[in-house]
Amino acid sequence: MSGTAIVTGVSRGIGAACARAFLDAGWRVLGVSRSPCPVPGVVHRAADLLDPGQLDAVGPWLAAQLGPTPARVCLVHNAAMMAKDSAVDLDPAVLRRALALNVVVPAQLNRAVHPLQAPGSSILYIGSTLSEKAVAGTASYVTSKHALAGLMKATCQDLAGTGVHTACVCPGFTATEMLLAHIGADPAVRAAVEAMSTLGRLIEPAEIARLVLFCAENPVINGAMLHANLGQVER
Repeated sequence: MSGTAIVTGVSRGIGAACARAFLDAGWRVLGVSRSPCPVPGVVHRAADLLDPGQLDAVGPWLAAQLGPTPARVCLVHNAAMMAKDSAVDLDPAVLRRALALNVVVPAQLNRAVHPLQAPGSSILYIGSTLSEKAVAGTASYVTSKHALAGLMKATCQDLAGTGVHTACVCPGFTATEMLLAHIGADPAVRAAVEAMSTLGRLIEPAEIARLVLFCAENPVINGAMLHANLGQVER
């Protein structure tokens, strides 16, 4: 049984891969991102989710697309930002932006979408390996992804009895534009990152998308932190 998937950050990377996976599985897909979505068949809304006015307009748009009768809806919180920063000299403005996009936006969209979710729906969060551990040089991202894990766990408890399930999918090093920009163009740096998984490669966005779709279609996965990292090498 399919339904409607709502995916944020749908213009590239894991978001675009999720759109393809849901469409291929027979779902209708609504996408929200600043840039156009490259996936044919997605009903797209251009919006900068860090702009309060544009964010406020997304909720009514989604409601109009979904209609007044609750239905099976999977809300995928994928939009995120990553900065290179340190906990000891962190720019408060950068931290506020990271928390706003990575945590506050999902909470606001939950508020808009949940009244339209029938039993069998889901709210899925794209976390990170850094939702439960940390590395140097990504303080605002680590902090916000830890907070996102807490939001998912709270979602599970607060939706008890509604028939709506939740999970946090935590990718390891995935070949997205965001990660590749973060590590730079030096082949040696990329090789070092690839060596941090026991399979010696980066994850493909489509691999994460398949796991997200599996979570949407399997309510037994509720309140779970799902690590998808190719077996990260612990140091």
